[in-house]
Amino acid sequence: MTESEKITLSAPISPMKKYAAELIGTMVLVLMGCGSAVIAGGNLRNIFGDGTVGISFAFGLAVLAMVYAIGAISGCHINPAISIAMFVAGKLSAKDTVLYVVFQCVGAVIGAGILYSIALGNPLYSLAANGLGQNGYDLASPGGYNLVSALIAEIVLTFIFVLVVFGSTSANAPKGFAGLAIGLTLVLIHLVAIPIDGTSVNPARSLGPAVFVGGTALSQLWLFIVAPIIGGILAAVVWKTFKQK
Repeated sequence: MTESEKITLSAPISPMKKYAAELIGTMVLVLMGCGSAVIAGGNLRNIFGDGTVGISFAFGLAVLAMVYAIGAISGCHINPAISIAMFVAGKLSAKDTVLYVVFQCVGAVIGAGILYSIALGNPLYSLAANGLGQNGYDLASPGGYNLVSALIAEIVLTFIFVLVVFGSTSANAPKGFAGLAIGLTLVLIHLVAIPIDGTSVNPARSLGPAVFVGGTALSQLWLFIVAPIIGGILAAVVWKTFKQK
């Protein structure tokens, strides 16, 4: 390898490339994760009973794939709760945090828009009846869980998820396995939380479908923004405590 090739390989990644990677990664997460519920839901129910297992793996595999696709570019946060937690932990600048979140949200809306466009190709599809994999509590909860249950679940499960992100990407963690750990943790979280509120642990993931579905999904969106951010911040504080000498 020539010296010029080494310089090219070690050149810093421009901020815009990082933001674009976050947009694409979040778009893929929403399209694949929510798409598994909206488009493949019936088939998944035939294979996995109520479909929870299949949908859980769809979200986890989407994150796993994106970690290895864009992790080296942006860190593959694809989740405002993670980006804000990284800021609290001192791993991300204020400017990058804001722009990561903005591009993640745009990517989520694009992903939901693509999913909606595909779903409309089926004459039996109804946005009101089938939705776009949006989150909700009370009457909008798949299992009839109330606001308090959803709030506790989103805070605690996001805390667990972000703590795994910190741990699996730390300097002392086994190299090359972060994507697997993060993806499988998301599968585990979905297995628990889908009946509660459809599982968010990611404000952008909740925003995308809610923009198109509107109504209750939009009015309840605040919980799926606030709770994951609280959980992520708590994880950052705990991780910083763990790392203190």
